[in-house]
Amino acid sequence: MTVPTPTDPAAAPAFGFRRIATDGMARRGEVTTAHGAIRTPAFMPVGTQATVKTMYPEQVRALGADILLGNTYHLMLRPTAERVDRLGGLHRFMNWPHPILTDSGGFQVMSLAKLRKINEQAVTFQSHIDGSRHVLSPERSLEIQGLLGSDIQMQLDECVALPAERAEIERAMRLSLRWAERSKAAFFGKPGHGLFAIVQGGDDEALRVESARALTAIGFHGYAVGGLAVGEPQDVMLRILSATTPELPEDRPRYLMGVGTPDDIVESVGRGIDMFDCVMPTRAGRHGQAFTRRGKVNLRNARHADDPRPIDEESTCPAARDYSRAYLHHLVKAEEALGAMLLTWINLSYYQDLMAGLRAAIEAGRFEDHKAEVKAGWARGDIPPL
Repeated sequence: MTVPTPTDPAAAPAFGFRRIATDGMARRGEVTTAHGAIRTPAFMPVGTQATVKTMYPEQVRALGADILLGNTYHLMLRPTAERVDRLGGLHRFMNWPHPILTDSGGFQVMSLAKLRKINEQAVTFQSHIDGSRHVLSPERSLEIQGLLGSDIQMQLDECVALPAERAEIERAMRLSLRWAERSKAAFFGKPGHGLFAIVQGGDDEALRVESARALTAIGFHGYAVGGLAVGEPQDVMLRILSATTPELPEDRPRYLMGVGTPDDIVESVGRGIDMFDCVMPTRAGRHGQAFTRRGKVNLRNARHADDPRPIDEESTCPAARDYSRAYLHHLVKAEEALGAMLLTWINLSYYQDLMAGLRAAIEAGRFEDHKAEVKAGWARGDIPPL
């Protein structure tokens, strides 16, 4: 007799979200998907091209990650969604049997692709890899994400870099609303799979509120806030979140796209955000930077060259606890691959520990106290040099 697996439609649970605890606007919850549960607040390591750079999937899971992010733009170009589908879907392809979120590809088209042209129907662009021509519409984006088999799929939207004129922000927001309706119509929802809408509106509170209300009226499994962390100061981002999240349904997960620094995450959790993704911890690891409970540490600095102490003797991560600063400094200066591997491991461990601490604090009703303690640790800074 065949034993049903989570990927069998008959065995997959319905997609859903439940709030376990709240503390102010901060929420502790759980998202249910076809490939497992996501504890929120959650940080999603970015697996752009079906890999979290320098990390084994098993390592990422062991750090506490419940979900990864894959990138539609990159995967549609190479190895192609059709090939991934023939090989059993993205979960099998990358050996990650847990939840995956795929973005729509829109942000990368706007930031990476050559000679892009956008109209009501779609965006046409040339690949940054080989110059080949492609058309990405709301329907094609959902088709690609369906072929990949991701648990959470995103509507196609247009993201405007800030600062921008209000008329341009409003035009892109209204186009994104029309594309949201088309995305919902194109979504083929298998059990345990969900479609998220994306709130746009730049740094204009009124446009953000209008976008959030219109998307709520259409109805989606979850709601993302997009178009932030694209050049605006943190106080602008937080002001927009404070205006936007109260307009979103309480019973659906909220995702802040592309954010961010540990401080951005802590502040955004306090404004009702449940999910985050960012390349920062992995990119920083490849450039000699470590995130710790004492703030950021630059291993390129000469002060570490003769320091036998670890990055953090109390860390749960072996890379932070068992390797000397001198050795990490040497690896970074010598541009050895192991340096990027160890520092990425340290950074993703810190981000997941940060999220676990936030979840525990919300459940205990001490979010504000915990936030103050975390920030005090950053303010103290790194240990003095020898």
